[in-house]
Amino acid sequence: MAVAAAGPPQHASTPRGMGVIMSDERQPAANDLAGLAAQLEQILRLRAIPIGMKLFTAVDEMAAITRIRRPQAIHTLDQIVAQAARLGWTVGITADDLVGAQCRAVVGLGPQDDAWRSGRPMAGVWYATLEDAGKHQSAMNTVPHGRYRALAVSPLSAGRLVPPDIVLFYATPGAMMYFINGLQWSGYRRFDWSVVGESSCADSWGRALSTREPSLSIPCFAERRYGGVLDDEMLMALAPDDLAKGIEGMRALARNGLRYP
Repeated sequence: MAVAAAGPPQHASTPRGMGVIMSDERQPAANDLAGLAAQLEQILRLRAIPIGMKLFTAVDEMAAITRIRRPQAIHTLDQIVAQAARLGWTVGITADDLVGAQCRAVVGLGPQDDAWRSGRPMAGVWYATLEDAGKHQSAMNTVPHGRYRALAVSPLSAGRLVPPDIVLFYATPGAMMYFINGLQWSGYRRFDWSVVGESSCADSWGRALSTREPSLSIPCFAERRYGGVLDDEMLMALAPDDLAKGIEGMRALARNGLRYP
């Protein structure tokens, strides 16, 4: 099924190296996520489309989303995110659609119980000892279990998650640095991010869902193998208001002659 929204942004009229300056009249409102997504794609020359992620307390609420797809097999959450970001699909899941406890626990669809905290499945695989694996589990950012029953992902351009809890986009390190500069343009703050290692979705969507703070991650092995993430891509997860703030800051930087690339 071809999805027009998943196509790359058009940049033929913008000479490489000149960046993008758009007039204030064309600046989307903060609640126009489709417009903000289009600007983000254009300014940073994204190869994957920006998406939203939303948690639901009831499965019926998720299932009622227009044109939502439901998995016909067990998936990793990395694959579900990739279907939105790489294919332009709107996909809804419950805990039963996810493989293993790790994917479920990060987004609060499965328990962070003693068995999960032990890290036993990762001992001898990713970490030398059971103690190391347990420390890794304790270091992860997760959504508390018990409130949510379902989750959906969808391209921002589709406007089907109103609003999403968080926005996610993949970009190169250079593009990410420029976006971070945009976030810091007004109301400067220093950002401190974590690298939990494997299961780094805990550094991105796990952290952003649980704190609503901008969260940058280096995608892990599972994201690259199962989610198709490229070696030169990083992942940013943040609240919709922060997406608008970052774009506003990048526009200000562009007016000062500081543009990407």
